[in-house]
Amino acid sequence: MKAGFIGTGSMGSILIEAFIHSGAFNPEQIIAGNRTIRKVELLAQTYPGLQVARSNREVAAQSDIIFLCVKPSELKTVIDEIKEDVLPSQFVVSITSPVLIKHLEGLLSAKISKIIPSITNYVLSGATLCIHGNRMQPEDKEWLENLFAYISSPICVSENYTRISSDLSSCGPAFLANFIQSFIDAAVEATGISSEEATLLASEMTLGTGKLLTTGGFNPISLQKRVSVPGGITEEGLHILKEELAGVFARVISATHAKYEEDLEKAELRFTLKQ
Repeated sequence: MKAGFIGTGSMGSILIEAFIHSGAFNPEQIIAGNRTIRKVELLAQTYPGLQVARSNREVAAQSDIIFLCVKPSELKTVIDEIKEDVLPSQFVVSITSPVLIKHLEGLLSAKISKIIPSITNYVLSGATLCIHGNRMQPEDKEWLENLFAYISSPICVSENYTRISSDLSSCGPAFLANFIQSFIDAAVEATGISSEEATLLASEMTLGTGKLLTTGGFNPISLQKRVSVPGGITEEGLHILKEELAGVFARVISATHAKYEEDLEKAELRFTLKQ
């Protein structure tokens, strides 16, 4: 099995490194190309055996599964470049959420899936969102999801819910990190605790909370109830949070969806415009 990566930016390189660290692929099984070839050469230096491709067509021609890890604005150009080299027997996986399955299947003869990863996959954790095309047979879906199980918990979602699912799984780490940093900054300013100590405490708290919510038998509501007792300190803090954060996440979702709709329109134009 040969895995090809077109694009080795932030998420492309995360996927490559996660697959190698997890044992899903050996470096010798990977061929990668990027507009800035130096980025791939650095990966090859870190992971001897990884093959540096000099063109996108080289990646497509030598791979059993092709990962398209480029920006939405670049994807149509890449597809036009490789479409004559892509075969029905190959798998093509796009990580670009605004480009729809119908767009990909309209131009490529391969088996198509859209997989939305998360930065948490770098530590072999978190979710990957799986949206499969019409050519993917049950055994194909099982094989691809088993591959991503090396680095994540694959979760199948409807394409209609791509944006909100991505908000929770892919944007969520940044949103949560922003909340945690604000908590740390307030603690430092109010008490004089060192930033390093506050960051350590908050990070360990976040790790433990994640375990409680995944393997510990709690959900967010039951966890709050378990920690908070009537008239206690936690209850006082939760009261402030509920007051101050009321409506914040509705506004966040509104903003991410508005941007997504804008990106969808741009993608639609790129893929339907007569050449």
